[in-house]
Formats: sequence, structure tokens, C-alpha cells
Amino acid sequence: MFITSISPDDAIYVDDPSLLPQAVTLKQYTVLFGSETFAFTSYFLNSAVVASITALFSLIIGVIGAYSFTRLEYPGNTIIRRGVVVVYMLSAITVVVPLFMLISALGLVDTRLSLLITYTVSTLPLTLYMLWNYFESIPEAIEEAAMLDGYSRIEIIFRVIVPLSLPVLVATFLFAFKIAWNEYLFASVFLKSQAKLTLPIGIEQMNANFSNVWGQIMAASFLTTLPIIVMFLYLEKYMVEGLTAGAVEG
Repeated sequence: MFITSISPDDAIYVDDPSLLPQAVTLKQYTVLFGSETFAFTSYFLNSAVVASITALFSLIIGVIGAYSFTRLEYPGNTIIRRGVVVVYMLSAITVVVPLFMLISALGLVDTRLSLLITYTVSTLPLTLYMLWNYFESIPEAIEEAAMLDGYSRIEIIFRVIVPLSLPVLVATFLFAFKIAWNEYLFASVFLKSQAKLTLPIGIEQMNANFSNVWGQIMAASFLTTLPIIVMFLYLEKYMVEGLTAGAVEG
């Protein structure tokens, strides 16, 4: 993908392409950013805003929900937890029609809010599952000591649990961000305006509406994967700690 994006057009459309480029050019990137028919920057910003807000909302709701699953006793707790796992197993294609009908009834078609709601709901089962497994490994004695100091439940969550759970919170945020960043199905159904499209839809339209632009498509695809790669590499330590911490009790 990267090699193709820095190759000149005459090196891309050959019968015997080389693994290493014979010549290097940034033309594909300059054309991509300078194009008046393909608003790459707009699509990139749309994806960044929607994915970031989705991950944040999913994390906040997930922290409170996962804490209630592991620390509070109420009727239906076990059933709800099992329901979360079942919902996570559902394919997006099975719910896209009823979700579109709901979004349409609310008058939210072709709005970013429709994606924020849908993506938050879609990522929440994974967020809840990751967090409650970790919260179960935190000794309740720590919370009991905080209660003796006069902390309320909300204060315990945000002043005790959250600081102790930083690695898994980072890992959970990244996974939710990645899911929202790469999502295609809901965005293709809910969005109509060019100015509101996200990157996956924009790249698909480039492939459908233009011919012989594989260099630009590869450049756009590489830039789409780059933020995820950078985030995972930069936060690798937290990712490893977050994914393994809940596996060991105590």
C-alpha cells in the first residue's frame, strides 16, 4: 500500500510490477490533498471527530456501567451482563435496518449525531466487557477504605477506580476509537452529504467514481491507517498492561 502510494503512475500500471519502486514520488499525496473533487481533509476530520467523541462517550458510560456490574447488587444484574455479551456477538448487518428506521424517525439521517449514537451503542458491549473483567480484579478493600474517608460511589469511581485502571482505560479507548474510525456500514447508510462523509466512505467513492487512481487510493488508505498505527505504537505499553491485567485476579 505504501509502496504503491509513492510510485509514479507508469510504475503502477505495468504487467510486471516491482516490489521496490524504481522511482519515488509524492505526486499521489499532492494530488490527493489538492483535489477539488475528493475532500480528503474533510473526510479525515469527520472520522477523527466522530471516532474520538464515540470512544470518549463509550469509555465514560462503560466505566459507570462496568462498576455497577461488579460492585452493585440489583435484580437482573447477571442477565444484563450476559445480554451485553450476546449483543456484542450480533453482526451489524442484522440491526442496520431497524437502526435506520429509528434514526429516520428521530430525524437524524445525514447527521453526525446519528453516527455518534450508533457507534457508541456498537462499541459499548466491548467496553463494558473489557472494563468489568478488570474491575473484578481490584480489591474491594480499597473502596471500603475510601468509603471510611467519606467518599461517595461516584467519587470512588473517578478518584479511586479510574486512576487504578489507566492501562485498561487506554486500551479500551483505542479499541473503541479503532472500531468507529474504520466503520463503513452505518456511515454508508446514514450519511448522504459529501461534507459529512467519513474516510471509509470517501475512499470507496473514489474507487467507484474515478478510474486509474490507484496511487491516490493507496495514499488515502495509508493515511487512514497511519493514525491507528501511531496510536498503538505510542501507547503499546498501556495496551499490553490493559489487555493482560484483568486476566490475573488480585
